[in-house]
Amino acid sequence: MSFARPKEQLQALFGRPDTLLVTRSPGKSPKPPPRQPGIASDYLQPYDDIFIAMLPDGSVQAFNGHVDLGTGVRTALAQVVAEELDIDFGCVDMVLGHTSATPNQGPTIASATLQISAVPLRQAAARARHYLVAKAAEQWGVDVGSLSVSNGLISAPDGRSAPYRSLLKGEQIRLEHDAQTPTKPASRYTLIGQSIPRVDIPAKATGRLVFVHDVRVPGMWHARVVRPPYVGRDSGDFVGKSLISIDESSVAHIAPGIRVVAIGDFVAVAAQREEHAIKAAKALKVTWQPPPDLVDLSDLDAALRSQPYQERLLLEQEQVGAETPAGALLERSYVWPYQMHASVGPSCSVADYQEGHVRVWSGSQNPHMLRVELGRLLELDEGEVEIIRMEASGCYGRNCADDVCADAALVSRAIGRPVRVQLSREQEHGWEPKGSAQLIDVVGGLDERGELRSYDFTTRYPSNDAPTLALLLTGATSAEPRVLEMGDRTAVPPYAYPNMRIACHDMAAIVRSAWLRGVSALPNSFAHDSFIDELAAEAGQDSVDFRVRNLKDERARDVILATARHAGWQAGRQGSRGRPDAEGMLHGRGVAYARYTHSRFPGFGASWNAWVIDLSVNAATGRVTVTRVVVGQDTGMIVNPDGVRHQIRGNIIQMLSRTLKEEVAFNKRGVVDLEWGAYPIISFTDIPPIEVVLVDRQDEPPMGAGESSSVPAPAAIANALFDATGQRFRTAPFTPDKILRALEKAGAAEALA
Repeated sequence: MSFARPKEQLQALFGRPDTLLVTRSPGKSPKPPPRQPGIASDYLQPYDDIFIAMLPDGSVQAFNGHVDLGTGVRTALAQVVAEELDIDFGCVDMVLGHTSATPNQGPTIASATLQISAVPLRQAAARARHYLVAKAAEQWGVDVGSLSVSNGLISAPDGRSAPYRSLLKGEQIRLEHDAQTPTKPASRYTLIGQSIPRVDIPAKATGRLVFVHDVRVPGMWHARVVRPPYVGRDSGDFVGKSLISIDESSVAHIAPGIRVVAIGDFVAVAAQREEHAIKAAKALKVTWQPPPDLVDLSDLDAALRSQPYQERLLLEQEQVGAETPAGALLERSYVWPYQMHASVGPSCSVADYQEGHVRVWSGSQNPHMLRVELGRLLELDEGEVEIIRMEASGCYGRNCADDVCADAALVSRAIGRPVRVQLSREQEHGWEPKGSAQLIDVVGGLDERGELRSYDFTTRYPSNDAPTLALLLTGATSAEPRVLEMGDRTAVPPYAYPNMRIACHDMAAIVRSAWLRGVSALPNSFAHDSFIDELAAEAGQDSVDFRVRNLKDERARDVILATARHAGWQAGRQGSRGRPDAEGMLHGRGVAYARYTHSRFPGFGASWNAWVIDLSVNAATGRVTVTRVVVGQDTGMIVNPDGVRHQIRGNIIQMLSRTLKEEVAFNKRGVVDLEWGAYPIISFTDIPPIEVVLVDRQDEPPMGAGESSSVPAPAAIANALFDATGQRFRTAPFTPDKILRALEKAGAAEALA
């Protein structure tokens, strides 16, 4: 069943006969954290959360508050449900993210769907199976342990059998969710661990899937927004207060009935036909106050050091008796740039505002918090806001998917009709919350025996989670600078330094920024694993051996060794180190390890991951060619091996692009990279052979595969570049011009010597 109108369809389930429901009172659900300071929710829906609905025809609907962002998690969740119910995979229909149908389990972020939000779903499926098997045992007068289940058929040793649905006749069974319900051991898995084809691909491949961009409702108008001139900035006293005037007559000639909507700095035009809305948005004469100059972001190191901050000490550790004299002390700084999500399709939404209720078709990754924000924007109770979650352009954090929902809702309220809003490419690139820049300072070193001695680490991360734009443009939410403590992810290194001081300099966002895949953990790990590589070189030790020797986590050691073994790592072997071959090429190999630690500090870990990468550098041009990537991952229980491999491959490709090419440019107004020509991403011809090593841990809990394989990438690439060129690169992206400058500088220094 398609949940196109989730509220009505869910309510119908509660009164349906011959049905089994596993439910939980919303008041008993863990409360997701607020997305931003000051916007939290105490709303409880007026009916129980449903996790599992077993229907008379033998099908099962399963409900999860997270969404599928193109990762295939819809398939994996259905596998988990079918496994615990002992039914055919094809019987399960997943309902994801609809606010009126699914539990509020917070945003779909941090690889947490299978690691966290799938747990109550799995328990609910097991609860239903235990109940039905016990009911059959009671009817037949046999011991529960003597019964078996296969494809929804319960069988007894004497030959009697009954399908699940026969035990539901004449009643609706309501079971309370029980977190203590035992689930299957790994030895009994038949579906978990199988590479079942993704259920969404056939419709996508044949053009039958309805994306949010394809939604059409009766009476729908089209609208386009006109954004202010402070492109990609969302804090300061000018935000929401810069509009001077609008000349509505400037669009009257385009088509009859064109409407202009203006609230604060929110401006939009609406028309019956889409092409008229597009023309009107371009033709509308709007006068704005010029924005104040943005801080100069051409030198990120200087810019981030100049910002006010509050230091938050995360860890201070001094080992008693660690008085061994110092052998080497290094002081290093690492800079990570602002980057885009760069979704292929600009964000889109349809909203239908009625008196006392608004229905929004959305591609949000966080529909339940979007409901909170739209309630505030429209001055509605949360229960009067309904988000119907649809697939959209993929994102790896926050793009403009939430912003465009608010745009559509405001225009729909203003004109009294359903409205579809699609952003332009320029608006998506300019206004999407960027992955934040980051600056990390490290001072640390070795004792005289070449052992780890100290590690002083300070990270700066000017980001919050970017409130939905219309809240700021209309003045519904203050545009005062906001600080969100998110720079601390994976701030504590994985290596066993006896003396450590780890601090985060929390600061407000400079430009509109939120999370991008890996969040602050990725730049933090860039620093950790670049620095450990330098220490290995100082100690005269092999990069793999030195890491393994200084890791206490056995699973970390195992994944590094498995990856190195598959890659054919040769201890002590060095690359070109700045000496080109006969063809003028430099060759190098690098390794890095990380375990992504997410959520509020100290957080909790996701998968363990290691990279080994081979690359070549043209000594004359600085151009990098990646020739091979081997990535190993310990994901714990793997639900769908092909799904995990696809996630890892996608992360590898994206991280090669982010590390070698991507950086957002700004001028005094804001973002300037408003089209694809200005923002380079990796091309198909640059994608190297990729090999994935999956560590078998099926008897362990699932750790989530979404982000972890991204995190070690920058350090692995930087370490390989050192092996090739003999130069250390600490400011990403590692573009040909940066590499060539480093080679020329090294050559000049050698000539002078």
